[in-house]
Amino acid sequence: MRSIEEQRTVTGFAAKDPSGILSPYTYSLRDTGPEDVFIKVICCGVCHSDLHQIKNDLGMSNYPMVPGHEVVGEVVEVGSDVGRFRTGELVGVGCIVGSCSSCNPCNSDKEQYCNRRIWSYNDVYHDGRPTQGGFSSAMVVHQKFVVKIPEGMSPEQAAPLLCAGVTVYSPLSHFGLKQSGLRGGILGLGGVGHMGVKVAKALGHHVTVISSSEKKRVEALEDLGADEYLVSSDSTQMERAIDSLDYIIDTIPVFHPLEPYLSLLKLDGKLILMGVINKPLQFVSPVLMLGRKTITGSFIGSMTETQEVLDFFKEKELTSIIEVIKLDYINKALERLEKNDVRYRFVVDVAGSKLPQ
Repeated sequence: MRSIEEQRTVTGFAAKDPSGILSPYTYSLRDTGPEDVFIKVICCGVCHSDLHQIKNDLGMSNYPMVPGHEVVGEVVEVGSDVGRFRTGELVGVGCIVGSCSSCNPCNSDKEQYCNRRIWSYNDVYHDGRPTQGGFSSAMVVHQKFVVKIPEGMSPEQAAPLLCAGVTVYSPLSHFGLKQSGLRGGILGLGGVGHMGVKVAKALGHHVTVISSSEKKRVEALEDLGADEYLVSSDSTQMERAIDSLDYIIDTIPVFHPLEPYLSLLKLDGKLILMGVINKPLQFVSPVLMLGRKTITGSFIGSMTETQEVLDFFKEKELTSIIEVIKLDYINKALERLEKNDVRYRFVVDVAGSKLPQ
């Protein structure tokens, strides 16, 4: 086994330009500081936002870029002031690896809304070095942004919870939508949408999956256990469903009209936006006003909520539907993800992949 010093030189799979093609890239990690955790990466989920970043869809990409923000690994070394983690433990790292630690969001356990948050990759750390993500052999992360994987949970199952899982859990918790008996809609059945069905059903909600075609009806109802399936392109079905839902989790990551879905909400219903979209959305105001409805957004979740969703899945014995791949398949996986050809989350077996030394 290589020493810690030798492991500080790591190899990841990086995008070098907006083509988004990933290839091996070697770089060095910072030394483990007093509050840092050195993590050997075991696996990493693949998120739709990884596509946006590697292809510079949002116009803010810096290269070379190692993506991956649903990271699970083993603690190899801890800093002198780290008391929460020990070597050998299984831990997770999500979308954020730093913040200012002094603003209102940071002081109220909502560090994901800090204006100086530091992303797991495609960002610059406090020391001026670029951050790189989990499609790599190791990471060094401040202990505040590391969570414990519950005992008995597999790394592959834990990974998607660190972004997709907490992304749907957080707004349900924040907006008081965790009580049983609610009627919820999940718009879009991808990685985040399938997680939404899992969480909402486990909370005791009546869940309707909303999709543009009949294509995913069987998997929504039979594989995921949704209660109803609504085809948004069928005006008769949509009309019958008017004023029937307490909330809709909108996971669609491309431009789409909002009015058809706002009409499905009951009085005081909430449309919660989660898809990263680089075009303005629009709606006519009476659809909102006449039902005192709300269009809101939610962004991942706090570190506390991330730990909560991991523990929630363990307690409820929930599992995600995933496809485990090796790093040599990552470019094909990203092509498939762009076409929504995955059920429902790719997870990269980083430790089991052959990385150039």
